[in-house]
Amino acid sequence: MSQIAAVVLVMLATVLIGAFGIRVSRTTSDFYVASRTVSPLWNASAIGGEYLSAASFLGIAGLILTFGADMLWLPVGWTGGYLVLLVLVSAPLRRSGAYTLPDFAEARLESMAVRRLSSVLVVLIGWLYLMPQFQSAGLVFRTITGAPPWTGSLLVAVVVATNVLSGGMRSITFVQAFQYWLKLTALAVPLAFMLVAWWSDGRPGLAPGDEWVLPLHGRDHPVYETYSLILATFLGTMGLPHVLVRFYTNPDGRAARRTTLVVLTLLGAFYLMPAVYGYLGHVYGMPESDTVVIALPGRLVGGPVGQFLTALVTAGAFAAFLSTSSGLTVSVAGVIAQDILRGGVRAFRVATVLAVLVPFALAGVARSLPVATVVGLAFAVAASSFCPLLVLGIWWRRLTTAGAMAGLLAGGGLACAAVAITIIGGPHTGWAGSLLAEPAAWTVPVSFTVMVVVSLLTPSRVPRGVARTMVRLHTPETLNVDRGDWRPRFM
Repeated sequence: MSQIAAVVLVMLATVLIGAFGIRVSRTTSDFYVASRTVSPLWNASAIGGEYLSAASFLGIAGLILTFGADMLWLPVGWTGGYLVLLVLVSAPLRRSGAYTLPDFAEARLESMAVRRLSSVLVVLIGWLYLMPQFQSAGLVFRTITGAPPWTGSLLVAVVVATNVLSGGMRSITFVQAFQYWLKLTALAVPLAFMLVAWWSDGRPGLAPGDEWVLPLHGRDHPVYETYSLILATFLGTMGLPHVLVRFYTNPDGRAARRTTLVVLTLLGAFYLMPAVYGYLGHVYGMPESDTVVIALPGRLVGGPVGQFLTALVTAGAFAAFLSTSSGLTVSVAGVIAQDILRGGVRAFRVATVLAVLVPFALAGVARSLPVATVVGLAFAVAASSFCPLLVLGIWWRRLTTAGAMAGLLAGGGLACAAVAITIIGGPHTGWAGSLLAEPAAWTVPVSFTVMVVVSLLTPSRVPRGVARTMVRLHTPETLNVDRGDWRPRFM
């Protein structure tokens, strides 16, 4: 009962905090980018709230428990990706004045075709990332209540839709900042008690010859899969639409950079803990599962204190589902509203329902794969599509419309195909399985190469206003350049 009460409290707190956004959300800018008034610390907390998904809260510990220390590359890569984002993307992206990634693509390349293709990829990445959130919610809800998995998924979907419908980006900013600190507390407090219990138990360690410490044991091609995983996590962060949309909410480019620095600190503090959960789970012989974080406090501490700690961790898990799902829903709904429903607050609300329904319906398809694996596939698609578009679009003036289209189709299309085969057909073996399960090592170079080569072959397709756009992206706001907010042509 304590776990159910914890879930109910998190749901109520989420709805109540989100409802506050109704009082301060009035304009389209409020709904899409919180009128670009979010401070670095507040925005960094919100980014931490939405970025630390089910894969971070549950999946990392489950994978470390299953595959050993080699899975530490996941938190390292997910945190390190923000360093690349800081250096290459955050400030110019904020200066672009766009609302969404497709807005940026159209503004930089002056092409509706590139915009439409970018919109499709944003929606696909968002849905692919939303699926494991609903999947994990179902697993945890089944663990604590015995109910069918779809009930937990439905519960999260309803709460997320309610919050986003109420106040858009303003509501979600308040909610996600609160949920970051809740998740950090929900992992840190039980971990402190468990470490005391482990110390009192004689500090048991790994058995001699335990394969847990060996690199990528059980993998077919460990060297390739390691490098592909690093590439996907480091470069995929800058292509995640729900992460990038938060940088549009900063007042200026300097604030966007400061936000990224704070995010690195917050993520580093959080990611120290799931690895310890995975290690303790292995030491104490816990079953290999994405729910080891939920089960471990009761196993090590026990009694009423153990029940309370389990309830706290459960609350943190649901906060992870809600915060990440909220950010993804905002980004996907923003694209659907602008590119299909022609913008406006009413269109945003209709798009929110569509953004939630599809991944909820598809969540059952990926239940055979670990949560962090499915999220890793979303990173691979993002790294293969938007990473080349952003890096070349911001730093290379010779990028052409034809080059961008060809690169997005080649890299993004191949990565999407690999993901579809992996999810629908299940894990494969041999080189085929490794190339499909970790496609970033070959799809990212393909995308960059195609964009560059096709652009060099089509110099006449360089956008006419590229000089003006590049000045806008790289000129500090303190120089008083007339910027305004960029708008898509149909608004």
